[in-house]
Amino acid sequence: MKRPELLVPAGTFEKMQYAFAYGADAVYAGIPRFSLRARENDFTMEKIIQALEYAHARGKRVYLTMNIYPHNTKIPSFTDMLRHVAELRPDGLIMADPGMILVARENHPELPIHLSTQANTINWQAVRFWKQLGVKRIILSRELRLDEIEEIRQHVPDIELETFVHGAICIAYSGRCLLSNYFNHRDANQGTCTNACRWEYKVYSEPAELEEERDVLLPAAGRHFYLEEAERPGQLMPVDEDEHGTYIMNAKDLSTIHILDKIVKAGLDSLKVEGRTKSVYYVSVITRAYRQALDFVLKGQAVPQAILQEVYAVANRGYVTGFLERNPLDKGQNYESGHSSNQSRLFCGIIRSWDERRGLATIAVRNRFEVNDELELITPQKTIRFTVKEIINADDEIVNVAHGGGKDVRLVLPEKPDAFALLRKVVKQQTAVLF
Repeated sequence: MKRPELLVPAGTFEKMQYAFAYGADAVYAGIPRFSLRARENDFTMEKIIQALEYAHARGKRVYLTMNIYPHNTKIPSFTDMLRHVAELRPDGLIMADPGMILVARENHPELPIHLSTQANTINWQAVRFWKQLGVKRIILSRELRLDEIEEIRQHVPDIELETFVHGAICIAYSGRCLLSNYFNHRDANQGTCTNACRWEYKVYSEPAELEEERDVLLPAAGRHFYLEEAERPGQLMPVDEDEHGTYIMNAKDLSTIHILDKIVKAGLDSLKVEGRTKSVYYVSVITRAYRQALDFVLKGQAVPQAILQEVYAVANRGYVTGFLERNPLDKGQNYESGHSSNQSRLFCGIIRSWDERRGLATIAVRNRFEVNDELELITPQKTIRFTVKEIINADDEIVNVAHGGGKDVRLVLPEKPDAFALLRKVVKQQTAVLF
């Protein structure tokens, strides 16, 4: 079978480093003003230059994202940025707007263009069209089934195809959503989505006196309803939906780690993980799980259950396979919670340094842990479980608790840590077959 690329999000330079350490072949990073992930993005032009040097020194690839649909006012600055980006010679540029792709092809024909999933490519004739325009890779629509992807590959065998295999699922068609703009005046299609689909809503009908008045003036208009989000009391937002007190737009997350053999057989060139705004821990654990699972699949072997369980070690909303498979018993809706919480492990900290003489690691604490907790040392190759016997604070005092977000602490670890090692706490055991 063809060995597909494992493509992982890099919201920051640090996340890129962890992605490569844990097995990614390539990362994608956004140009802040022209990417659909403008927040939590530290990729200045200087950082992009450093990222490309760092990746290429390790035989890895970096794809840059400029996939907004710019209004007229943004065309001059978009075109100017395109010129600067082309000079950096990235491994690919992810774009969606056909006009801007035309500008890129006319002025920078050497620049490899990857067509964003925002462009909603769902059939092989559309793939042929973009191929004739010089696009190197198509990031296929998330609304495709595996058999449709296989058919596209058969009709257009000489173009690169990419699809998402893990991450959050958007309720909007190919991610083109107006909710955030409607509620908060922050446009998801310009990179500033507030994830309004994840909020917890309650529904209120129009006040009786207004309803009566409007019935006289506009008898055919029907009733009006308003949403109130749990963390924004008193801010009523008009809608035409009457689902009561639920997460009416919140989807479960995508995970395909248990069907990677089918995905690889479909002939894809790149398997993409979503999550440029997720944590270093998410990037590391999910990358390692998919790297190891892919390696088993490419050897023709079954993926061990322990690797499948790793996707539950990060916070999630429950998993489905999206449109890739039919899910007749589970439509992917999550009516219970808009927050990622279903996890078996809790990210505790990043290992910043190692004192060889004392055998102590300095930990940048991310979540609370205490003496007698079961922790796991995570490295790109393995996981080692141990019990916390002693915690030493910055003042060299022995304490019982390391507080999340507090000062660094030091711990005795079961072995010398890897340069990109992490710590997590065992929250609950996974024993059932998960997929």
